[in-house]
Parts: sequence; C-alpha cells; structure tokens
Amino acid sequence: MSTVDEIAALPIPERGRFGEFGGQYVAETLMPAITELEAAWRVARGDAKYWDEVDGLLADYVGRPSRLYHAKRLSADIGAAIYFKREDLNHTGAHKINNCIGQAVLARRMRKKRLIAETGAGQHGVATATVAALFGLPCEIYMGAEDVVRQALNVERMRLLGATVHAVESGTRTLKDAMNEALRDWVTNVGDTFYLIGSVAGPHPYPWMVRDLQSVIGREARTQILAAAGRLPAACIACVGGGSNAGGLFAPFVEDAAVALYGVEAAGEGIGTGRHAATLAAGRVGVLHGSKSYVLVDRDGQIAHAHSISAGLDYPGVGPEHAAWKQSGRVRYLARTDNDALEALERLARSEGILCALETAHAVAAIDEVAKHLLLSAPNIGPIIVGLSGRGDKDMTTVAQRRGAR
Repeated sequence: MSTVDEIAALPIPERGRFGEFGGQYVAETLMPAITELEAAWRVARGDAKYWDEVDGLLADYVGRPSRLYHAKRLSADIGAAIYFKREDLNHTGAHKINNCIGQAVLARRMRKKRLIAETGAGQHGVATATVAALFGLPCEIYMGAEDVVRQALNVERMRLLGATVHAVESGTRTLKDAMNEALRDWVTNVGDTFYLIGSVAGPHPYPWMVRDLQSVIGREARTQILAAAGRLPAACIACVGGGSNAGGLFAPFVEDAAVALYGVEAAGEGIGTGRHAATLAAGRVGVLHGSKSYVLVDRDGQIAHAHSISAGLDYPGVGPEHAAWKQSGRVRYLARTDNDALEALERLARSEGILCALETAHAVAAIDEVAKHLLLSAPNIGPIIVGLSGRGDKDMTTVAQRRGAR
C-alpha cells in the first residue's frame, strides 16, 4: 500500500475536532494563516508527489525505517517480549525530525521564506534547525530560559545549524511560555513565516497534520512486528507530553481492538505534590494554545506550572486527540515520577546498552505494570512495542546531577 493510501486510512477530524476536543481558538489576525495552512495540508495529504518527496527524505536523509529492536534481556526479566521502536536512531536523535521534514516540504510548497518553532527538550528545535539548514531557510527557535540551561547541548546544536535561539524569560520559563512567544512572532510575521509546531497540540490543523506525519512510526512498527512476531502487538506504550510520539505510534493501531494502548505522563515529584505534568490524570477540560483539551490549572483557574525532570514532558496541556482517546477509553493513561524515570533509564542502559531520553524513560518505567495487567487476561501475551522516542545524550548532565544527589 502506498503512503498516500495509508494516510488516507487515518481519520480526519470533523470540523477540526476530535469529539469535543480541538478547534481553532486563535486571534482573528491568525485565522487567514490557519485557513491557508489547512487548505495546503488537505491538498498535500492526498498528493502522491508530496509523499514521494517526504518519504525520499525520510529514507535518504533521516535513515528510515527506524529499527524495531527485540530487547531480549529486558524481555526475560519482565516475562514478555519487549520491542523498542528505535526513533533514537534517526538523524538528530529523536522522532521530531519526521514531522519537521513533512512540514518543511509543505512550507516550501506554500512559498514561505522563514521557519519558527518552539521547543522544550530541544529535540524539536534541533530538528527544525536541521531542516531549515537543509532547505536554506532562516530559522528562529523559542525556548524557555530554564530549558536553555538544562538543555545547553541542544542549544549549541541549534546555533551551529544556523538558527537563532530566543531564551524566553516570562512565566515558568519552559515550553508553555516558548509556545506563547512563538505564536506572538507568527501573528507579527504571518505573511512570510511558517510556524512549525512540534507536537499534536495547537489549533487545527496542527494536531491532525502532526499526527499524520508522525504516523510513520506506527505504520512502520505495524509492518515490522508482523514480520518479526507474525502477529499484531498485545500493547503499545509511549510517553505523553504534548503527545506527538504517542500519537504517531498509536494512530495506526487505534482500530485494532485487540491492541491495548498506554500513554505515560510525567508525575514529576508526585501528583499529590502538585509538581507534575500529568495533564490527563489531574487536569480538566480547558483551552490552551489554540485548542480545547485537558489542561493543568491552579486554584484560581489559571494555567498551572507543570514540572518534570524531562523538559519535553514539562507542558500543562496535551493534544486534543489524546483527550478524545482518554474520554472514549481507547487509550489508558498512566503516570510515572522523576525517580521512576531515572531508575528506568538506568535499567534500560544496563540491560540493553541503550541510553534513552528522560521522556522515553517514563514509558520504560511503565512496562512492568502493562505486562502484569495483560498477563491477568492471558498467560501467554503477545509482544509489547515501546516507543523509544529519543536518545539520552541531551539529558546526561541532568542525570549525572540527580544520580549524584541520590
């Protein structure tokens, strides 16, 4: 089946919504740009030539398909066949490049002359700066000042690639505030600027477009697990901040009722402490960054400060399709603390020789619970696929500091 046919099989959000979630809650000055983007995406989505160009770059430049790796030592320890979808092996070291390639090709089709983006962990910023260099476009990245410090390696990578990095000092100085500043830039420069959003959040059509572009993860994983195990997985697990890695892995399996889907949020220092980023576990329905979804709020009903050891999960919202999946019960959402993630990162490193990102480590920390839950219903469960969304180089300073404090 061709890519354009595989993409056509994924659902289109009706009127820009996934059930009650999604929409376009943006300033009137942005509506012409949003309308232009949606029209361009609808044409590109059904155009085989667009996908030929994207697929060619994903193969020759990014290095896709990414590998589906059977983690045998970890599997023996857990009592189930664990497979990792190795997005950490992509050029730039994470899944973010998949979406950036697709949006950059679209930006060029739309004759946009400048790219802007927000970033938390820096991986989306690096991927955006990478495609900007590849296509010869100027690029500006907005990043919370706190994240600039804890992700200094990625900041230097972006600058080496030619991007201008703006450290955002307002608010919590993290991803939420970086996205606020990027939206302000877009309003000011809407004529020639393409805003390359990194997650399945933001106003329609971004949640739909990013999910489709990241669905290469799940589409590949589906083919690979059938070849490796002769059957579909019993479950898929992925970390969830905004939710692009999880959305990309889950979407091609959503219609397969026998495949359980688990998203893992950041419980930070514990949900009861209030210092966490577990939006689906502890948030309520609201509007953030142009979209209706679950959000974290304080006692006054204002957007709350999110916390996670992983900069990429440190966000007080979540993509609207995840909100719809939670509401329908199709995906079960768990949460893991900072300490859980650190322990899981070390476990994977020592059992399989893989240093994963702290974001990914939250998903790794949930494997035991998922396997035990599945074993209650069947003594011989099928394989479990875990989205290994990125490599851990960027987090080694944070990990070293936390390990030294233990």
